[in-house]
Amino acid sequence: MADEEPDFSSLPLVDRAVHKQWKVRKEAYEAAVKEFESSPDESAACFTPWMMDPGLWTKAATDSNVAAQQEGIAALCAFLKYGGASACSRTRSHVISGLVEKGLPSTRAATKASATEALLLLVELDTPAPVIEQLLPFLAHKLPKLIAATLVALTSIYSAFGARTVDPKPVLKQLPKLFGHSDKNVRAESTKLTIELYKWLKDAMKPMFFNDLKPAQQKELEEAFEKVKGESPKAERLLRSQQAVVAAAEAAGETIEPEVEEEPEEVDAFDLAEPVDINAKLPENFLEQVASTKWKDRKDALDGLYAEANVPRIKEGHYDDIIRALGKCMKDANVAVATVAANCIEAMANGLRKGFMKHKSTVLGPALDRLKEKKQGVIDALGKALDAIFNSTSLTDCLEDIIENTKHKNPNVKLETMRFLIRCLRTTRDVPSKPEQKLIADNSARLLTDTSAPMRDCAAEAMGTLMKIIGERAMNPHMEGLDEIRKTKIKEFFETAQVKAKEKPKPVAPPPAPKAPPRKLGSKPGLKKKAPAAAPPAEEYAPPKPAGRGLAAPGSKMAPKGGLGGSRLKKGPPSPKRALPREYEEEEPAPAAPPNRLGVGKGLAGRPLSKEPSVAAAPVRVDPQIAIDKAELEELRAERERWEKEKREGHLERAKLMQEINDLQLQNAQLIEDHTRDNLAIRSKEAQLVRARADADSAQEEVSKQKREIERLKRELQRAVRPSSPAPTDISDHIMHMNGFNHRESSMSRNSNRMSFASTNQGDEKENGRAGALSPGLRSESGRASSASGDHESWKRAAEVTSQLKLRIEQMKAKQGLSGRGTPQY
Repeated sequence: MADEEPDFSSLPLVDRAVHKQWKVRKEAYEAAVKEFESSPDESAACFTPWMMDPGLWTKAATDSNVAAQQEGIAALCAFLKYGGASACSRTRSHVISGLVEKGLPSTRAATKASATEALLLLVELDTPAPVIEQLLPFLAHKLPKLIAATLVALTSIYSAFGARTVDPKPVLKQLPKLFGHSDKNVRAESTKLTIELYKWLKDAMKPMFFNDLKPAQQKELEEAFEKVKGESPKAERLLRSQQAVVAAAEAAGETIEPEVEEEPEEVDAFDLAEPVDINAKLPENFLEQVASTKWKDRKDALDGLYAEANVPRIKEGHYDDIIRALGKCMKDANVAVATVAANCIEAMANGLRKGFMKHKSTVLGPALDRLKEKKQGVIDALGKALDAIFNSTSLTDCLEDIIENTKHKNPNVKLETMRFLIRCLRTTRDVPSKPEQKLIADNSARLLTDTSAPMRDCAAEAMGTLMKIIGERAMNPHMEGLDEIRKTKIKEFFETAQVKAKEKPKPVAPPPAPKAPPRKLGSKPGLKKKAPAAAPPAEEYAPPKPAGRGLAAPGSKMAPKGGLGGSRLKKGPPSPKRALPREYEEEEPAPAAPPNRLGVGKGLAGRPLSKEPSVAAAPVRVDPQIAIDKAELEELRAERERWEKEKREGHLERAKLMQEINDLQLQNAQLIEDHTRDNLAIRSKEAQLVRARADADSAQEEVSKQKREIERLKRELQRAVRPSSPAPTDISDHIMHMNGFNHRESSMSRNSNRMSFASTNQGDEKENGRAGALSPGLRSESGRASSASGDHESWKRAAEVTSQLKLRIEQMKAKQGLSGRGTPQY
């Protein structure tokens, strides 16, 4: 063995790392750690073979020998620590699976710690999302120990970097399933992870999973949350990108606090939740149910909508029809329907947030008008709906409707609208504009004289809340004309009001730097006219008479500058060529500031010599650039106010147009409904007309068939009678005439055994034994004697033919379904 060791050491490091003997592999990993630690930078040659073959680290993390595995994962940590972002990106997808399956569940504490450190380095060097994405599948592993080990690693990651750096949403989705696991270790580690996330997210994380837990688990978590509720966690580690920001700030001499923490109050469940598509979950006949004539059907449909819409976040989509239906339900005569509709509006507004702004005009007006309801349950539901609408819009968007409803004839509508206005002023983060301030103050002042005491209190509270936002000084113009009692009431509300928006003081322009070069603003009108104002300093500095010997007269060009004359009185008069240019250079920009500080009227010679340098560089001199900047600032402010005014007017115009659009849409929907109803009526009439025409055609065809059959029977009867007897030429007409008579005689029509042409007057004649005897009417018409013996045979044959014809007629009628109508007897 001692002879083989030199051979192992002579092998390349990469070959030794995959050697079949574990000791050789262990030594290779140890040697790799030393090389990485002694490398000068991330581009050293020692990292290259390991980056070219990332599978080496897969084998190191899953080494069959526990001692070699421990050193292999330690080498991986050194490789990541000194190799930088390139080492992370090359090896991340190859090592995470092995670290979770073999490293985290290891019985060796050092191996487990190294595996966790490797995962933390993978997060630190790049971004956390890929690491979390590869860890999540192990939460559904069939081995409970792997799930528990993965939860421990996730807890370490969130504890080290914080829930603001590492996105908590993917993990929050898995918590209900983890809390329902059969293994107690999995449930225990899930509880630890949940508590760690609660430190960062507070109650905003509850809507994501809390309602899916068992009551016992909810109670246990609530107790654990109470213990850590007051903690403000801080990130233990920073990403490399965050470290670079801190290092750059320190190099520049600045001290900044990296924003790696998230304030608990700023965490919103809306940001954590996944958007839900409401349209996909509603039944197809939802709009029909909402428009049903039965209030129970309408309420059931709205209950179903509330169950689907009561989620932290709703996916933006086409909800115009649903919102219009909710706006109509606000006017529903049934109180239960209106209450559920208000709950649905609240859920939709909270779920859509800014996406609900376009639906504001559809529901805000009906909701405010429904405040006339006296039941407190309805008022509470409407108040929550109005607050949700305001949170999705702004004070500017809602103010017009609010002011309009404070003039409502119903006192309850006015009172609840003022309470809604007070809530808006408390929660808004934007300071109302000057016109909005005046509108609110004037409207509230008008209501201070209302006959209702609650209304007067609300008006005073609204003015006090507005004063808290804009300040007492800005509120003074709106307080003029009020008596002391009302002013005292307003100030009481002002002292107790809690607001989120406050008027910021206007920034004061700092004095310009002494040696800063003047800024060129171009040829703006009115800005260059202030420069000549710096010429009069010579007259202001001039004393009433010469201050000393050798000094030039006041106003003369020979006058020296500042205190220079005093220093030259002992040496003689100064040179005018040297004093003149310097005086005009330095004194021309300053209009009149230096004389006030230097003592005008004492004379130029009265200045001490020691003040000479400070006078020359006096910082109190007013730079004309300040005046230029102030003029430009005033112009910008005026332009800003003009733009804000145009913006407000645009908002109002947009609101009016949206209202007109909604009205037109409602009219269009009504016209479409009427048109559809008319079309259905027309189609029904057309169907009736088609059926009537078909019945008429079938009846006409039946009549034609009957006529043809009658003609045929007439011809057969004539052929049967003509050759043997001088029978009447038109006996069929007589038969038809008799049929009309016999049809009215029901007793004769039911007698199917009589086969003669008997008269309708039964009982007048008896049977005389002659078959087929003719009636008296027939005899009178024919004018022939029925007793002629020569005609006996002929009439006998005629009677037989007639019987056959009658039988055939009745068979034909029975075949055509006419037997039930009563057949005429011949």
